[in-house]
Formats: sequence, C-alpha cells, structure tokens
Amino acid sequence: MNNFSFRCGFVAIVGRPNVGKSTLMNNILGSKVSIVTPKPQTTRHRILGVDSNENYQAIYIDTPGIHRMTRKAINRVMNRTAINALADADVVFFMTDANRWTGEDADVLEQLQNVEVPIIAILNKIDKTHPRNILFEALGNMGERYDFSEVIPISTRRRDDVSRLCKLVPDYLPVSHALFPDDMITDQSEYFRCSEIIREKLMDELSQELPYGLTVQIERFEKGKDGALINAVIWVEKNSQKGIVVGKGGRLLKKVGRAARIEINRELSQPTHLELWVKVKDNWADSNQDLLRFGYGAS
Repeated sequence: MNNFSFRCGFVAIVGRPNVGKSTLMNNILGSKVSIVTPKPQTTRHRILGVDSNENYQAIYIDTPGIHRMTRKAINRVMNRTAINALADADVVFFMTDANRWTGEDADVLEQLQNVEVPIIAILNKIDKTHPRNILFEALGNMGERYDFSEVIPISTRRRDDVSRLCKLVPDYLPVSHALFPDDMITDQSEYFRCSEIIREKLMDELSQELPYGLTVQIERFEKGKDGALINAVIWVEKNSQKGIVVGKGGRLLKKVGRAARIEINRELSQPTHLELWVKVKDNWADSNQDLLRFGYGAS
C-alpha cells in the first residue's frame, strides 16, 4: 500500500441529527462501528472508520448531528466535535434527508461556507421519497443552495447505492501512503465500544427524552482466557430517572443487560459477564467537570 499512486485521506460525514450518518459509515465498512438508534443525537463522539482498499484508504469521520438545542454543555460539546472534524477533512459528505429540509440543515450548510475542500451533498432516504417528483425537486433545490462538487441521492439501506458512492471517494483523496494498518477498521478501544453498545440498548428501550440524560462509564474491564468481566455504571441526572432505567422489579435493566451482553460477546469473541449499576449525578450533562470525567470534553 505504498506505491506512488496510492491515495489516502479523511472524509468527514456531517449533518443534522438522524439523517443516517452512522448507518452510512457502518454500511461502507461492512461492520458496526457506530451505534445506531431511531432517536436523534445517538452519536456523541467523533467516530473513526477505516476503509482500506488496494489503491486507496478512506478514513471516515462519523460526527454528532449538529443541532440547535444548546442549553446544556453536552449539546455544545457535540456541536463543536462535529464542526472540528471539518478541519481534518479532505472531502466532506453533507448528509440530508431527501424528504425534508429543515432549519438545522441550513445551519449545517452555514458551517460549511468557509470549508475549502470538496463538499458532496448526499440526499439520503430516497427509498421513502414518494412520489418521485419530490426527489427531483429536492435535487434541484440542493443544487441552488451551494456549489457542491456533486449531489448524490442514495438510500443507505441499499448496498448498490453505498457502493456507487464509495467509488467516487478516491478521486477526492490526496496521493499519500496509508495512515492505518490494512486490518484496522476503527481507532476505538474495546471498552469504549462496549460502553456504546450498552448505551445503544438503553436508547432502544427508553422513552424519547430520558436517553439524552444518561451516559455509560466502564469501571472494570478484564479479559481472560475463560471470558471477559465488565462492570459498567449508567449515570443519570435525577433520582426519578434512576427508577425508570431500572424498571419495575429491575426488569428493564435486566433486558438491557441481556441485549448488551449478546452483542458484547460478539464484539469480544468470548463470553462476557456484564454487571450494570445505575447511579445519579445531578445535572452531569451541564457540568464541564463531569463531561471531562465521562470522556466528552468541556464546552
């Protein structure tokens, strides 16, 4: 992977929440690197995914959705994380929903005005675009909003659409040697990925608002020849939230633990003993000290 024509670079995937950024990266890589739920703001961190090929290596940066609700420090941290990813990019994927343009989409586009690398607009969810003239209208409107390098309609659920998009990427990458080993698909640690799996299962089970007031911290992570041992704390912001997460008779927490354990077993390729606790840290999502403690950075 070191011949003179080899290309390597960074592709930042940005957009408002819930437009399919994480699903796109997972499907490009053929592996689940970012957690995915139907709820907005599932991605809270900068997630790196490495796609290594014979003639190029594309390093995708999945980012939190850029959003307007910034009353808490964690929201400001997430927005800054997404915007900072633009500084490293050789090309930007600006993802939108082909069926709906919002004020938050316009906010993201405003952040891209001073970006000096190519920007490819991706109109996702075209499998849900009916009648077809809505798609044609969306494509025309997108072309009028900015001088994009390309405007690509896709459904991240269709392998052919994702493959077609991937074929465009090498032309936008600089000539460079590979930055990561061929067999590496992400820079995430195993304990981080396990914490994200637990958070994903919580988001799947909980109501619309509560998932944004919780985070997961791994306190013990041990791997041995007979299996792994993980102790994790689920932090919530209020005492009232603790009972909701635990559930009646502990049923919800047990359900989350079972679902997380199955996926962690696959992730680690060994059986895992997983123990979960729920603890309260008042208003942690608006505390710079707590955000640093939980690995988010300060606002």
